[in-house]
Amino acid sequence: MFVVQIYLPLELPDGAAVPAGLFERTKAELTDRFGGVTAFLQSPAEGAWKPSGGEAIHDRIAIFEVMVADVDTAWWRHYREALEAELQQQRILVRLFQVTLL
Repeated sequence: MFVVQIYLPLELPDGAAVPAGLFERTKAELTDRFGGVTAFLQSPAEGAWKPSGGEAIHDRIAIFEVMVADVDTAWWRHYREALEAELQQQRILVRLFQVTLL
């Protein structure tokens, strides 16, 4: 079993809030495709990253998790790229790790 995590920003690059409808749509899309999703929306996480030679950039994020038995990396890459375009992001972090259910 695998867990896929998607880290979505709460603000667009211009500082405007990401429309709440995007999070609802993302939950619905992932639930329809994979049978469920966990969305951490109430207490946003804070992230920081430092581009090469630049100042640290801080952002607030929501995390979506999906459990899958098999991983279609092409689908996930396409989904990430679509979110990046819609949210005007250079990169959205999507990570995958193997888990053991107890």
